[in-house]
Amino acid sequence: MFGGHDEPPARLHGDLWAGNRMVDDQGRDWIIDPAAHGGHREFDLAMMRLFGGWAPDVFDAYDDVSPLADGWRDRVALHQLAPLAVHAIKFGGGYAAATESAVRQYC
Repeated sequence: MFGGHDEPPARLHGDLWAGNRMVDDQGRDWIIDPAAHGGHREFDLAMMRLFGGWAPDVFDAYDDVSPLADGWRDRVALHQLAPLAVHAIKFGGGYAAATESAVRQYC
């Protein structure tokens, strides 16, 4: 399957970037996000990689708890296309080039 292996939809955070991560005064992490929806779980990981702010051990822990299908890293740019295109339209700049680069990976 081009977009990832067949699996039931997962609850996605939708706008998962470090700006939606809060740490309380006891060091606990909280994620806030009004854009939660259902979809392929690789999308969340692609969003985390797109906007950064997440330590590599977060991805390792995710894979330990819920292993990802082979080749998921090859599909990161695919899952980033829609948010990149939105950012290119709204903000221009490097987002247009990043969108074009992601598209070229699958042409």
